[in-house]
Amino acid sequence: MMITPVFLRMFPAMRVKITGLDPHQQYYIAMDIVPVDNKRYRYVYHSSKWMVAGNADSPVPPRVYIHPDSLASGDTWMRQVVSFDKLKLTNNELDDQGHIILHSMHKYQPRVHVIRKDFSSDLSPTKPVPSGDGVKTFNFPETVFTTVTAYQNQQITRLKIDRNPFAKGFRDSGRNRTGLEAIMETYAFWRPPVRTLTFEDFTTMQKQQGE
Repeated sequence: MMITPVFLRMFPAMRVKITGLDPHQQYYIAMDIVPVDNKRYRYVYHSSKWMVAGNADSPVPPRVYIHPDSLASGDTWMRQVVSFDKLKLTNNELDDQGHIILHSMHKYQPRVHVIRKDFSSDLSPTKPVPSGDGVKTFNFPETVFTTVTAYQNQQITRLKIDRNPFAKGFRDSGRNRTGLEAIMETYAFWRPPVRTLTFEDFTTMQKQQGE
């Protein structure tokens, strides 16, 4: 299987291109976001670096974003770019809207999961992603990000706003947008170049496991 990430420097506007699926098999596509480590971070202005500031906060409830086009055939998935731009993040640990919950000032890694229909019985927005031969997980080091509730660098703020023609909320001087939702909206429409990573497809994996 080959999966090609199309991503921003910071989540959420991540898109992938998948090949190597069985065209006639049915699949779910899902995403979760896991901690990179057990640390909390702070931004040091005078050195422009992220530094460890202590131990991570308590784990948050597991959340999985199941792509709204699921369930679909391998042929359908391979004919489109799979976009996760509707996925929403929150730092509200009491969220009941199905958003993925993250702690601010922590490092996270998005993971994309390709799940065959027959391995999806335990697939749920509020449970860890099931494991098994019919589940393939992809992650890309380039997509690791640090959560913030405000940009730590004004030049980065300006760069992101300038690159997003739809960031009206940030250009409107009469509005004071704060919080994760406002921050993430600046990323929604910027589409950077594609990079390709190659993986074994399910057919090859099944043959090897049957030997």
